[in-house]
Amino acid sequence: MRGRVLIIAGSDSGGGAGIQADIKACTALGAYAATAITALTAQDTLGVHAVHGVPPDFIRLQIRLSLEDIGADALKTGMLADVPTIEAVCDAVTAHGRGIPLVADPVMVAKGGHALLAPEAVETLRRRLLPLAALLTPNLPEAEVITGQPVSTVEEMKAAARRMLAMGTPAVLLKGGHLPGETLVDVLATAEGIETFESPRIDSRHTHGTGCTLASAIAAGLAQGMPMRDAVARGRAYVQAALRSAPGLGRGHGPLNHAVTLDPARLATLA
Repeated sequence: MRGRVLIIAGSDSGGGAGIQADIKACTALGAYAATAITALTAQDTLGVHAVHGVPPDFIRLQIRLSLEDIGADALKTGMLADVPTIEAVCDAVTAHGRGIPLVADPVMVAKGGHALLAPEAVETLRRRLLPLAALLTPNLPEAEVITGQPVSTVEEMKAAARRMLAMGTPAVLLKGGHLPGETLVDVLATAEGIETFESPRIDSRHTHGTGCTLASAIAAGLAQGMPMRDAVARGRAYVQAALRSAPGLGRGHGPLNHAVTLDPARLATLA
């Protein structure tokens, strides 16, 4: 097993998203996953029914102990529900995880519509988390909240990505799944420029945890020494394969097949 990832995120009792999806994705791609849990959620494929926050001091302790003992080659953040949680995570990462690439998934709303980030926490997220991140992975609604601008076309995606770069994040992967059309377009923006990734849209209601899974898959790649662009390409391929082979569980937005194996021939085309 190559590459250590410390995942700092909320728990999904249904197993399709959050810490559970993160661990499965890292394991499937050959990386080691450690965790610092920021919140407990009671949820199923129909939605989030309750959230129980973890005390900030306990979050700091989880992060410190993991980094001081096992260590990490990459960090990944997910659900950081409120200002104290964001502050605790950023304080701990600054103190104990400097120099480790961090993939920040700015989780704001669950697939079923339940808010997972307090409105007053958005500015703290911009101010504290974005400058620590090596890569930010928002979807379109999250990008609109972060930038304060509507995003409804690919060109507006590129403009939004540039605005987020200007906020201090060296790389942004803006996910275009909320745009209509048969082709899904994601935008990767770095100081070197902008690259678009295109793939056929997969028509499925079993999409729970796609954002968590993609961010963790990318973090696994970075932990394994892959360049950013290659980690993004492999992460996207993994999520697509997991979507296509989803097990069909639940009455709502079901989970992916995190145990899917990537086709080596398909991986060769990503280089």
